[in-house]
Amino acid sequence: MRFFLALLLALQLQAAADTVVLNLEPTPEFPRNSEGSFITLKSGRLLYYYTQFFGGASDHSAARIVSIQSDDQGRTWDAPRIILENKGGANVMSVSLLRLQSGRIAFFYLLKNTWLDCRPHVRFSDDEGQTWSDPVLMLEAPGYFVMNNDRVIQHSSGRLIAPLASHRSRNSNPDSSKSFDGRAIGLWVISDDEGKTWKEAPQWQALPVPSTQSGLQEPGIVELADSSLLTFFRTDQGVQYECRSRDRGQTWTPVSPGPLRSPTSPASIERVPGSPDLLAVWNDHSGDHPMVEKKRTPLVIGLSSDGGLTWSRKKLIESDPEGWYCYTAIHWVPDAVLLAYCAGDSKIGGLNRLRIRRVELESLK
Repeated sequence: MRFFLALLLALQLQAAADTVVLNLEPTPEFPRNSEGSFITLKSGRLLYYYTQFFGGASDHSAARIVSIQSDDQGRTWDAPRIILENKGGANVMSVSLLRLQSGRIAFFYLLKNTWLDCRPHVRFSDDEGQTWSDPVLMLEAPGYFVMNNDRVIQHSSGRLIAPLASHRSRNSNPDSSKSFDGRAIGLWVISDDEGKTWKEAPQWQALPVPSTQSGLQEPGIVELADSSLLTFFRTDQGVQYECRSRDRGQTWTPVSPGPLRSPTSPASIERVPGSPDLLAVWNDHSGDHPMVEKKRTPLVIGLSSDGGLTWSRKKLIESDPEGWYCYTAIHWVPDAVLLAYCAGDSKIGGLNRLRIRRVELESLK
């Protein structure tokens, strides 16, 4: 009896330490609620901006940016309100929110017009998100550039760095998906005046092995404890490729396979506050957990104490073999980490349900 009670208590504590606090289900009016980013206001209120699709559920369907908020450290969330109506020929999507060293908030997103035109923009707020400036185009060059959600960082030196994937055009028809080549090269745009002006970093990267589908897609970036940078890319090679920089993103090591085994699905990595450790969230296909080949499941948290060279202390957070888990936003609150991600399945569509999970920091130790 004592053993049963102890086991029950342990299961209750585990559930309390790792809780789904919100599922935004698709509806006929909004068939897809997907990727976004968090910000903590000076008042302590949390905001989560995400893409609300209203013209269909594909990446090129009409969509706008909406916000939900929480006043209890992410345990409960209110109803969405519109932040940015669709300003693109297709949509606006893929949000990154960032508190700048100056105290301003930066709001990054993609404005997608056609299969030949998708470029990143940024707006700024000096009043905690009540109003936003006119948009700044981050890249003058025409083309189709992908910047994932929750990706832009400000280096400790003050430099803003946005990792992009550039996709070439196969032909000139802006309305045809056949104009789009999914195989990307990686590049970075940087700003040394907190986003007023932007320029491309001198180097770009290409996958050094044959690729039929991905090239280097959907890059992410993180600053390590020694101020160097790690960029990681999803690929069709069964692993995240990566490269590193020691000069604030000016030059990079050649890309090579990293330690994160995964399908063609993006990883997310951030520094643990007050620690040199890194936290990653990805679809772990190392074999440490049951997996389905080429599927975006399971979803796992891992920690690294050596700058991302190795990952241990893995925690399984989603294991449904029919699930589809990706595009994670990571945000830290005093006693927990919040994870927001697409959590669809074969019945409702892989990208159509948005889930927010609250994981107590004690459970990661």
